[in-house]
Amino acid sequence: MMKIIHVDMDQFFAAVEQQDNPKLKGKPIAVGHDAERGVVSTASYEARRFGVHSAQSIQLAKRLCPELIIVEPHFQRYKEVSAHLHEIFHEYTDLIEPISLDEAFLDVTENKKGIELAVDIAKEIKQRIYQTTGLTASAGVSYCKFIAKIASDWRKPDGLTVIHPDRALDFISRLKVDRIWGVGPKTAEKMHHMGIFTGLDLRNTPLNQLTEEFGKMGQVFHEFSRGIDSRPVISEWERKSVSCEQTFDNNISDNSAVTIQLYHMVLNLVGRIEKNNFEGRTLTLKVKFQDFQQITRSITVDRVLRCKDDILPLAKQLIRQVEFHSHPIRLLGLCVSNHKRVNPSEPAKYTELELEFEPWPDE
Repeated sequence: MMKIIHVDMDQFFAAVEQQDNPKLKGKPIAVGHDAERGVVSTASYEARRFGVHSAQSIQLAKRLCPELIIVEPHFQRYKEVSAHLHEIFHEYTDLIEPISLDEAFLDVTENKKGIELAVDIAKEIKQRIYQTTGLTASAGVSYCKFIAKIASDWRKPDGLTVIHPDRALDFISRLKVDRIWGVGPKTAEKMHHMGIFTGLDLRNTPLNQLTEEFGKMGQVFHEFSRGIDSRPVISEWERKSVSCEQTFDNNISDNSAVTIQLYHMVLNLVGRIEKNNFEGRTLTLKVKFQDFQQITRSITVDRVLRCKDDILPLAKQLIRQVEFHSHPIRLLGLCVSNHKRVNPSEPAKYTELELEFEPWPDE
């Protein structure tokens, strides 16, 4: 049976800022760009007491917490600290799957120090992180990724939770469904309408009903509710896409403004493609309107998209499919994906896709 640890840093961006600037310690801070449409990346626990949280608008956060201190993000610094965390992880195992800068899965079934119990490894890692960085981490320990992930969030901050296989089903039974990996707000709402509120409710729902409502994820939810997750810790990650997106200070709705923003976004995207040495053949345009309605449009071609001359004409084709003159644009995003080769004889294909986009800028 596998021994999996999920390490999740506590309020990572905010904690780094407080560590680097002692004047911020103990104060409510939010990391983000202080602009009309700025968004909170991370909030300190002092700020969270007022209801401030990540992905919230900066303006709302300041209304909730009038004493809130907005700190501009320092991503290069966060990357440096993250690299040090991984040096610590590698002291125990090379089977490490990064999820983001501040969290990762570790498979310690066979570990470099020959430590029998995964909980003892988790304790050592937490201690090493605190001794060398002054930051705290929470850890979850179990036999699979799904349960280890939930366990790491169970006693935050500075928590350590172990879920033994014998306790797994009881642990899952008492979970609210929105704590289950893969269940977002919309899925949780749909589950609630179906009378599914807990892990036990989910386990008692027939598989055919789950797949009918949630497609392939229905099978995943069915297995998760039974404590089944056979996914391995993947140490070598293959990038699936390169993207960027930007929220504008003011909505845009005329041709010239949209064309200019699209042009600059293509240049940014090309830079990311070069940096990651990425090859993709599908371009996806993401548009969010002023009423927060969101659409995506994609086109797949028979060549690798590398430079401005490859991407800009396609981006213009996609934006022409969008009616924005009477429906102003709040956000634009571009993404290149799809490593697979296509048949050169096939015409370009237009589709709708939903992909994860990276904010711009990220440095």
